[in-house]
Amino acid sequence: MRTLHFDCFAGISGDMTLGALVDLGIDPEALRQELGKLGLAGWQLHFHRDQRGGISGTHGVVEIGPQEQHERHHEEHRSWKDIRQLIACSRIPEGARKRALAIFTRIAEAEARVHGCTVDEVSFHEVGALDSIIDIVGAAIGLDMLKPDWITCGEIELGGGRVTCAHGTLPVPAPATLILVQGLPVKTGGFKVEMTTPTGAAILAASVNEAVQERRFTEIRTGYGIGTRKLDKPNVLRLSLREEAPPQAAGRPPWKSEDLVLIEANIDDMSGEALGFLMERLFEAGALDVSYSPCVMKKSRPGTLVSVLSSPAKLDALRRTLFHGSATIGFRETLVRRLSLEREEALVEGAFGQARRKTVFFEGKPLRSKIEYEDRARIAREQGISLEAAEGLIREGSE
Repeated sequence: MRTLHFDCFAGISGDMTLGALVDLGIDPEALRQELGKLGLAGWQLHFHRDQRGGISGTHGVVEIGPQEQHERHHEEHRSWKDIRQLIACSRIPEGARKRALAIFTRIAEAEARVHGCTVDEVSFHEVGALDSIIDIVGAAIGLDMLKPDWITCGEIELGGGRVTCAHGTLPVPAPATLILVQGLPVKTGGFKVEMTTPTGAAILAASVNEAVQERRFTEIRTGYGIGTRKLDKPNVLRLSLREEAPPQAAGRPPWKSEDLVLIEANIDDMSGEALGFLMERLFEAGALDVSYSPCVMKKSRPGTLVSVLSSPAKLDALRRTLFHGSATIGFRETLVRRLSLEREEALVEGAFGQARRKTVFFEGKPLRSKIEYEDRARIAREQGISLEAAEGLIREGSE
């Protein structure tokens, strides 16, 4: 089994990913030719050898023309609908098209949560600019060319300090980045600047099958993508192409196993509105899941059991959110193990428009799929039909 491993010890960005893929062996000219099928003008993609901290690798640089620079300077944004149509109507390979749409879908969902709007209302700022589109679609094309059987990552360095973006000056990680890396192992503070960008985080979120720490493998090739910043530590992304035994042959089950923490608090003095707001804040702080259950507390008072599932890296942020954002004065923490199946996201197109479908796999074979509720609800409203009829319409259109 060929595994591609993202070693993000100095973070990840779109241009670092492109550089690492070319350093790993992807033909840069073939990459440019496929990107040309997007039908966009005003860009050039260059690759050159460079070094950071004594480590040699490939630096990918997207240059945009004067008109595109003017549009970016004046913050002319592309909507999620514009990006979706651009990629869906392009002539890039189907596998790359699906991956690019999956990456942008993750970004759209994160931005929707940050701004409290629907996915279709999202307008992209930095990631909607031409150079970011080239970065993301280029990464999708490169991964499709490489065709690994499995993609893994280790601990991801997010950086530190503050970052200036379309929303103003914010602490690192940026809000969208924090949402995108949920469920992945991360750390902060290794650098005093932003090291993982929203683009880089989205590439990982849409591509990584499993987060790993230790593994037995045979190294095939290694590629280094050079970052733009010159720091006191190497600003590089390492991609490792490995040969591993398939999960079953290696004695591993066909599901991902994670050691997580379950936080539980009993609360009897918060309104429904306050609890709803608390749930939003917990997800923003990095919770993997939040659920509320009715319970009976001491003195026979009705209350709410707040359950929060967290990775160890997000514990402190969630603890602070619970103490500052809820009425609790204490909670319980329990180590738990979560088992999950491989998941794949794809866009379904038909006369109804587009809808997102998630499919889960068991031992490499599709087990079941589900159309996203938001898309079923939108199509049901547009067509004046029930949710069940909307799902049937979508599934018929995808066959």
